[in-house]
Amino acid sequence: MTATAVHSLWTSGAWTSAAGPIDKISTPHIEYAQISPVLVVLGAAILGILVEAFVPRRARRTTQLLLSVIALAGAFAAVVVLAAQGYGTTKAHIAAMGALAVDGPALFLQGTILLVGLVAVFTFAEHKLDPQTHGKPVDSFAAQPAAVPGSESEQAAVKAGFTTTEVFPLSLFALAGMLVFPAANDLLTLFVALEVLSLPLYLLCALARRKRLLSQEAAVKYFLLGAFSSAFLLFGIALLYGYAGSMSYGVIARVVEGDLTSINPALADTMGNDALLLIGGALIVMGLLFKVGAVPFHMWTPDVYQGAPTPVTGFMAAATKVAAFGALLRLLYVVLPGLRWDWRPVMWGVAIITMLGGAIIAITQTDIKRLLAYSSVAHAGFILAGVIATNPDGVSSVLFYLGGYSFVTIGAFAVVTLVRDAGGEATHLSKWAGLGRRSPLVAAVFGIFLLAFAGIPLTSGFAGKFAVFKAAAEGGAIPLVIVGVLSSAIAAFFYIRVIVLMFFSEPKPDGPAVAVPSVLTTTAIALGVVVTVVLGVAPQYFLDLAGSAGVFVR
Repeated sequence: MTATAVHSLWTSGAWTSAAGPIDKISTPHIEYAQISPVLVVLGAAILGILVEAFVPRRARRTTQLLLSVIALAGAFAAVVVLAAQGYGTTKAHIAAMGALAVDGPALFLQGTILLVGLVAVFTFAEHKLDPQTHGKPVDSFAAQPAAVPGSESEQAAVKAGFTTTEVFPLSLFALAGMLVFPAANDLLTLFVALEVLSLPLYLLCALARRKRLLSQEAAVKYFLLGAFSSAFLLFGIALLYGYAGSMSYGVIARVVEGDLTSINPALADTMGNDALLLIGGALIVMGLLFKVGAVPFHMWTPDVYQGAPTPVTGFMAAATKVAAFGALLRLLYVVLPGLRWDWRPVMWGVAIITMLGGAIIAITQTDIKRLLAYSSVAHAGFILAGVIATNPDGVSSVLFYLGGYSFVTIGAFAVVTLVRDAGGEATHLSKWAGLGRRSPLVAAVFGIFLLAFAGIPLTSGFAGKFAVFKAAAEGGAIPLVIVGVLSSAIAAFFYIRVIVLMFFSEPKPDGPAVAVPSVLTTTAIALGVVVTVVLGVAPQYFLDLAGSAGVFVR
């Protein structure tokens, strides 16, 4: 038999069957313009890798910084254009063959993530806080992360003035995953986005220039616990697929509501097992609660926040929480609204223990980064109150809260990088005594962020808490609101304690100094202050913006 005959048999066998001709596989239809924010960031991340390979070492930092800033600004501009064209409201739809939703919540959260990423990149590029080493400026990241801490190769890298500019493409890859995470419209895309955002963060946590062993320990803890949470989520995805016969959010939601018209008849008799639905949904929610740092899935938070380089901690604390809450909202409101009476009581319990647990344990902390870590746990509980509201105001209040909280968080961690002693950042609370007398401006700025965390009026924290508690009360969760207010009062104690320590304690003679940052960190802190004050003094426009963006598309 000739090669031509064999080829003919193969092709005829592929496109015909006993029942007749088989349709050819259709070309995927991808709306590139509507998913352009993700494509821009991913493209920049890939270019960043090429920069590492081909650009001389002395020019890499500037090149990577410019590339990251241009990419994030361009992606944000794309989000604004899509919103202006109505894709957040009237033109909201499912894009990329059902993989991604282009709607109000997705665009709002993507815009927030991109702005937070832009501010975080400024803090990554800071290299004026530490004294120069061997005549060369240094940043927050290890000179040669692959070297054993304290080894000759590390010392040689420090002496040569190496800098780890790989942090820029790593952060861009993480941001690309975060952009997809809240917009994912099928379970497979959700899992891929989770891994894309998580793996770069595991690496970034291990790159601290000082206290490298603590940093590497934090990265290993984050990786191991993150792998467990990914396994829970993946097992939950498998069970939900077994229940509904589909990965699509819309199809799963219709099966939950009893509509089997869109299901393959051959699968209809094997589906509808409620045990698969309940267990699978619970496992996926567990995986997402790990990412938001809710109790009892919060144990990684204080160790990772303390050990990671502080710019990475700020980036992770702000952007990851925005992306994870977006994914959680879409899962509960789009996929599982038919199970509301099943998941609401469980989420009530999680929110209560998260608010109380974060607030109470934070009182005992003596390290400023661990204190902010438990603060973030408490805030996860406050945001869950808005999630539990299950009404349109619940979605919009969560979006507003996430927008305000993310800038307060990244600004607060940027301030932490400024307070330094001979060993680097002075994170023990005792060293912050009298900071308001030594450096009134830095202490005042940090005080503004602490007041916002506490929910004091005229700050974004007050407007955000008022919005989520109001939505929860209207949704029938008044007891939860009462617990939230009590938790806020407990949390206010340790925030005010730090303010008192800074302004009403005598500074120690050997206390830390406040480094003078470059324009990059100054810009990051200034943006945090501006957003905190503006959202507190005049929140209505942004509340309306979040309200108009609060409708999910199925």
